[in-house]
Amino acid sequence: REWTMKTSIVFLLCISVFPGSSQGRVIREDETGFAECNVFFPGQVPPEGFTEPFHVKICQQYNKEPRFATLYSTKDKIPLYSAFKFTKPAQSEEENWLVEPQIDDPENDLLEMVHEADIGGTVANLGANQALTSDYVGSGYERGLLNPSLLNEEDFQVATYTLTNAVPLSPALSKSWHRDIGKVVEQALIPHCSKDHLYLLAGAIPSSVRVKGKVSVPESLWLAACCDAPEGWSLGLVKKINNENSLVDLTVRELEKQLLAGVHLFKGNCGGDTQSHEKKEAILQAVSQIRSGEQVGTSDNQETKDSSWVRRVAGIIATPFIRLLELLIYIFVELVKFVFYFLWLVVKRVVGTILDGVYSLWNGMVSYLKAISMVLISIPYDVGRVIINIFLGFLQIMQDVVSLTYRILSIPMGFVLHLAAFPYHSICAIPSVLKDMATGIGGTFSLVIDATAAVLHGFYYLAGHIVKRFVPKGSSDD
Repeated sequence: REWTMKTSIVFLLCISVFPGSSQGRVIREDETGFAECNVFFPGQVPPEGFTEPFHVKICQQYNKEPRFATLYSTKDKIPLYSAFKFTKPAQSEEENWLVEPQIDDPENDLLEMVHEADIGGTVANLGANQALTSDYVGSGYERGLLNPSLLNEEDFQVATYTLTNAVPLSPALSKSWHRDIGKVVEQALIPHCSKDHLYLLAGAIPSSVRVKGKVSVPESLWLAACCDAPEGWSLGLVKKINNENSLVDLTVRELEKQLLAGVHLFKGNCGGDTQSHEKKEAILQAVSQIRSGEQVGTSDNQETKDSSWVRRVAGIIATPFIRLLELLIYIFVELVKFVFYFLWLVVKRVVGTILDGVYSLWNGMVSYLKAISMVLISIPYDVGRVIINIFLGFLQIMQDVVSLTYRILSIPMGFVLHLAAFPYHSICAIPSVLKDMATGIGGTFSLVIDATAAVLHGFYYLAGHIVKRFVPKGSSDD
């Protein structure tokens, strides 16, 4: 609910404040080139050799139309190059800096580039893969545009004010870069190639120096131009970061050697050996005149030198106030954001507390009604169970009474029966006793007779044995 509400608020703010929508579509890995923004490359073929996983392709759009293409480094938090075409110079308008939500949060539904202050909490990990306004505040660096706004008109110019098109530059270097690029394009390139055939690449070479340990300060800036007309030509320019007045012209092949290994900026006639040498010489002469004109103007014209000195002093004096104003604006924006978040937190807590109370009350009512229903349903069951138990108890009592009565009555009846049967058993036992006595007496006499016969037989046997032993045989036979 929180995410949906915040998204709705941001969407309404964007509609009400910025009626024209500036979009920067992040190109998926399965898409070829820069999608709709391939039109900003000669032959619709982007540069080759930028294959690191942290290189992100962005098709910068405004009012649903492609304006220029950018290859962004999420590691260095700066663009490696921006590809664009010259439209016509326009008056500089107010800077409205934007950020690209999908670089930090690919799953985000915000396809439009929006102001950082208007994003709120709708973008996860904001600033993890791209630079933010806070990275430049108080750093001494400006947000220098690779695709200068002064070379674009109307909607194209508005689209250039995005942090994915900006690199950290000192105020003097940012001013000289835009001035030199503007003069070179308008005075040296456009006169020798129609703007429909002129393709421009403005890039930066990252260094190990970081702003606030996050955003890489460029080692140098470069511009590559390609005219894919029948008599085509190409040109490279490099400006060193430590010399704001430097502007070195070189071939595209020489420029590619200063970039990553295996990089090819233009494909086809641009950068080849078949380009028009006459136009190339004329362009180099114009660039040389621009470069020498800057130097002569700064050494021979004392009035220009004095005015430049006055402007420089005024700039030095005004810079702290400008920085202070930027800091105050940043503090004000952060304060407004804090107040908004605080109010949102209070509303969320109050609404959450009310909803929790209503939810708890509802749960209590449901539990109470459920308990009452269970009690009401259990009353008939309990009453029936009590009645059955009473009936079973009464039956048990009746059973115990009958059993006790039976046991009480069974005691004298057995005694009477046994007492009545005693004379019968006693009288009937006399014949058996007499019989047993007669049998005993007869047995005793029989035993005495048997014993006497046995003794006599023994004496007889003994007398016969003695006679046989001591009397002669003849006599003994007699």
